[in-house]
Amino acid sequence: MTNRPLSAEAAAIVRMSRSSLSRRRLLQAAGLTGVAVTAAACGAGGGASDSTSGAAPSPTQAQDVSDTEKFVNWANWPLYIDVNDETGEYPTLAAFTSATGIEVNYTEDVNDNNEFYAKVRAQLESGQSIDRDIVVLTDWMAALWINNGFAAPLDQALIPNAANLASAYQGVSFDPNRNYTLPWFSGFGAFGWNKAQLQDTLGTDTLTSLDQLWDPALKGRITLLSEMRDTMGIIIASLGYDPSNFTDDQFQEGIGVLQAQIDSGQVRQVSGNDYIAALETGDVIAVIGWSGDMFQLGDDFGVGLPDTGGTLWTDNMLIPTVATHKKNAEAVMNYYYDPVVAAEVAAYVQYISPVAGAKEAMESIDPSLVSNQWIFPDEATLSNSFVFMTLTPEQDVAYQREFQKAIGF
Repeated sequence: MTNRPLSAEAAAIVRMSRSSLSRRRLLQAAGLTGVAVTAAACGAGGGASDSTSGAAPSPTQAQDVSDTEKFVNWANWPLYIDVNDETGEYPTLAAFTSATGIEVNYTEDVNDNNEFYAKVRAQLESGQSIDRDIVVLTDWMAALWINNGFAAPLDQALIPNAANLASAYQGVSFDPNRNYTLPWFSGFGAFGWNKAQLQDTLGTDTLTSLDQLWDPALKGRITLLSEMRDTMGIIIASLGYDPSNFTDDQFQEGIGVLQAQIDSGQVRQVSGNDYIAALETGDVIAVIGWSGDMFQLGDDFGVGLPDTGGTLWTDNMLIPTVATHKKNAEAVMNYYYDPVVAAEVAAYVQYISPVAGAKEAMESIDPSLVSNQWIFPDEATLSNSFVFMTLTPEQDVAYQREFQKAIGF
C-alpha cells in the first residue's frame, strides 16, 4: 500500500533519500512500471496507453442504476477501514449511509493485487459485471486497469472534495489528472512480529534486521509478502543496494537470498494479507508485512522499518467500467475526502492519509496521533523508506517470473 501537514510533509514524502531521482518521480514511475509489466506477464488485453498524456482505451461504461438503487459494492484490503471492535460496524460507513441513504456492501476481498486481478480479469475483458463498484488497488495495478480500459473516468463534478488531494499525490504518470483514481492510503512495507514470542525465541522483543528474520530459531515461523516489490525491495536494501536504482545482477543476488530461505524451510509461507491470521494464531512469529496491519492487531505486536529500509507505496480507489452504481461510488469517494472523515479512518488504520487537512483534523480527534510516524511521517522516517525502481516491461516480466519461481508459485 502515502499524509500530513501538506506542503512541507507532502514534499517530504516524494523526496528520495538514496537516489538522484526525486521521490515524486519514482511515485509516478511506479505506476507506469507495473502497467506494462503485468499486462505483458498476464497477457492482459487492451491497447497501450500513453503514459505522458494519460490516454487510455475508450471504455464502455455499464448502465448506471444509482438513481434507482441506493447501493454500492466496495472491495478493499483487510484491516483498511475504521471498525467498532465491539459491534463489528464500520462507523464512517454507517455515517455515510445515514447522510446519503446509500447502503454500502463492504468486502475485504483484495488480498493481493495479482490474485484479485486474476479473479476478475475474464469478466472485465468480456464486459461482464464483477459485482464491485469500487476497488482499491496499488499504483502499478491501478495503472494496468487504466491501460486496458477497465477503469471508468470519474465525474469530477460529483467529487468536489477531490480538491483536498495532497500535492504529493498529484501528477502521477499513470493518471496525471486523476481522471480515474483517488488515493486511499499509503503505507510502508515493514517488519511485524509477536513481541512475546520473539522475546522467547530470540531474546528480544524488537525486530530490526533481516539477519534476525533469517535466524534459524525462527525456522518455519515467518512469512513474506507475495507482493514482489515489497519483499524484494527489503531484501535488496539489506544487501546494501538501492531498491530505487539497482542492476539485474543485484536483483539476482536478492533472488538468491530469497531462494535460500525458501529452500531451507525458514519461510513458512509467502502470502498477501493472510499473514494477519497466522500472526494472531501464533503460527507465525515475524513477517514482512504492511505497517498499519500490526497496529490494528494490538499492543502485543510490534512494527518497524528494517534498519536498512522499508518500502513505500500507495493504494487507490478506482471504479470499474462494469460498475453499475457509479454515481454512488463517486459519492463514497467524495465522502472519504472530507479531512475529518479521512482523519477518523487514519486514526484507526494507522496508514498515511493522502487528504490535505487530515493532520489538522486529527488534532481534535486524537492529538496523540498527530506526531505518529506511521500516519504523518517526518523526513527522518521517510529517509528510511524507498519506492521500488521503475522497471521496463521486459524487466518486470523477468523479475516477476524469477520471484514466482523462487516462492514456488
